[in-house]
Amino acid sequence: MIRYLTAGESHGKALVGIIEGIPAGIPLTAQYINHQLHRRQQGYGRGGRMSIEKDTVEILSGVRHGKTLGSPIALVIKNRDWENWKERMAVEENNFQTEKITVPRPGHADFAGVLKYDFDDIRNVIERASARETAMRVALCTVARRFLEECSISIGSHVLCIGTVEIKESLREKILMQIHHAVTISEQADRSQVRMIDANSERKALDLIKRAKKKGDTLGGIFEIIVTGVPIGLGSYVQWDRRLTGMIAQAVTSIQAIKGVEFGNGFDMARKYGSEVHDEFTVKHGKVTRKTNRAGGFEGGMTNGEMLIIKAAMKPISTLVHPLQSVDLLTHQEVKSRYERSDVCAVPAASVVGEAVVAVPLANTVLEKYGGDSLREIKERLEKALVIR
Repeated sequence: MIRYLTAGESHGKALVGIIEGIPAGIPLTAQYINHQLHRRQQGYGRGGRMSIEKDTVEILSGVRHGKTLGSPIALVIKNRDWENWKERMAVEENNFQTEKITVPRPGHADFAGVLKYDFDDIRNVIERASARETAMRVALCTVARRFLEECSISIGSHVLCIGTVEIKESLREKILMQIHHAVTISEQADRSQVRMIDANSERKALDLIKRAKKKGDTLGGIFEIIVTGVPIGLGSYVQWDRRLTGMIAQAVTSIQAIKGVEFGNGFDMARKYGSEVHDEFTVKHGKVTRKTNRAGGFEGGMTNGEMLIIKAAMKPISTLVHPLQSVDLLTHQEVKSRYERSDVCAVPAASVVGEAVVAVPLANTVLEKYGGDSLREIKERLEKALVIR
């Protein structure tokens, strides 16, 4: 099965990663991965770091002549900002006088992290807890995404709301009904500075972000991940840890600042009668299908053949220009929190990260069901299964 690891600090020399379990024979280039890295860096409201870093990946192993070998794939993304931090973040001991950070930011990993690992400097927590790590996650998960594309499975996303600004539900439903390949919604969203597919909502969101920046505040929001071309029966109901909904929820909530995940109309369903929420069966063009897709393509922890709909809620970034109340852990005196260079709004970028991270649990359930060590072998089994159905 596919698994991956990332390593590296936010202002370290580089981010590195390794992914294994990828079948042989999948076409893969650095250019393909770099396109997703570029998408992650976009979005109105990003911080100054994005003007420094121009993320590009180097493939170190596992690919030959443009195709995967079935062996572990190692990637590296160099941090341009390393030149400004190489004394403060040096691996070896040096004489550089680094001021220790002892004031945690509310809402960040600072406080729990420094106590958990017995640090006397919060910088050690900041560097690894930072969402900078998602650059390598996007790179690694894009390899799994490339495999899914070869299996005709497409992933896309768009932003539903930023702060109090959200697209109308009627418009969202109309757009979803017209989607045949999920990537088309991403292409449309990518043309917006905030990845919102409604021009009126985009204008309002841009204005809201500008006002938040002027106030020294931050904004969160909700994004929606769409997956098309998914066969019936990925995942399983027989054990808790084989339910695909659980795997995807874990992957999405592992993204920094994500506080909630919803499948289909999940939370809205909780307020209604059963007769109002379940997707009735019908026959269309000789095939069994559904009248609606309120379940978001999942039943019993498995895919049911409908489009997958996954929503994620992102809280506002915890670093504020006008900081909240905190405590100096060294003196125990109440002080204002500190400012660390950050974004005003990173919801558009988070939606791209969301697209990436769902690729691995999806790819794993494809491998679990159809098996094989090479792309050709897997595609033959998948195509045969689809014909039988």
